Amino acid sequence: MNTSQSNGEQLLEINGVELCVETFGDRATPAITLVAGASASMLWWDAELCERIAARGRFVVRYDHRDTGRSTCYPPGQPAYSFTDLTLDVLGVHDALGIERAHVVCQSMFGGSGLILGVDHPDRVASLTFVSASTGADDLPPPSSGLAMPAEPDSSDAAAVVEYVVAGARAFAGGSPYFDETAIRALAERDVARAKSYASTLVNHYAIELDGPARGGFGDIAAPTLVVHGDHDPFLPLPHGQALRDAIPDAELLVLEGAGHDLPGPVWNDFVSGLVRHTEGGRS
Repeated sequence: MNTSQSNGEQLLEINGVELCVETFGDRATPAITLVAGASASMLWWDAELCERIAARGRFVVRYDHRDTGRSTCYPPGQPAYSFTDLTLDVLGVHDALGIERAHVVCQSMFGGSGLILGVDHPDRVASLTFVSASTGADDLPPPSSGLAMPAEPDSSDAAAVVEYVVAGARAFAGGSPYFDETAIRALAERDVARAKSYASTLVNHYAIELDGPARGGFGDIAAPTLVVHGDHDPFLPLPHGQALRDAIPDAELLVLEGAGHDLPGPVWNDFVSGLVRHTEGGRS
């Protein structure tokens, strides 16, 4: 029986901005911080998924990036921060919660944060997990030819924005048999209603320069690393995950059969089991 509960959302002053943070489970257990992908608030790490991880003996942290959810927002197209600033927000969240070292899980574009943390801040990282991420090497396959994204909506029309988010999620599922439109629509409606500025959410992460670590590259990551990738991913096809595994010393690859670029509910058991095994032995 799952008895883990959310410890509630908090608005915390971190690095000169306000970030919304939510935790699950016992603070005395090893900490796992979930870093969502571009334009994704904490809601895209489903609360039930967080509870399942916490029920396996982990203290789970999720938070809203700047320009998502309830965190500080900037005018659309004018993000006053760098990619490194967003990465340092992860450490700021840890500082605010009294976490010395954490197991960090980074999704999609924010795999770049995992790279920066692993190379430039190794003392703060107990392990790394990359979900639906890539090395970005030029010789990797492009997105699937069938990946058709909808036209951007009028951001003042909430219903149109919801339809856009649902259509985007459908495309990124890559024909996965697990795509649940009803659940995604409900999530999109909550996400749009909760955001300070969804117009900013849609564009600002893509308007920043993707700077990297100062001290090296993927080959310099020493933290134990797990790469998680769906075999239906149309945006970053599976060879991206394989290349990431090969680029990081001693990294392991967990392929989620039937998953696209996201983490649909039917693969949660495999994901949670893999993550719990990966994070055994290290404490925050």
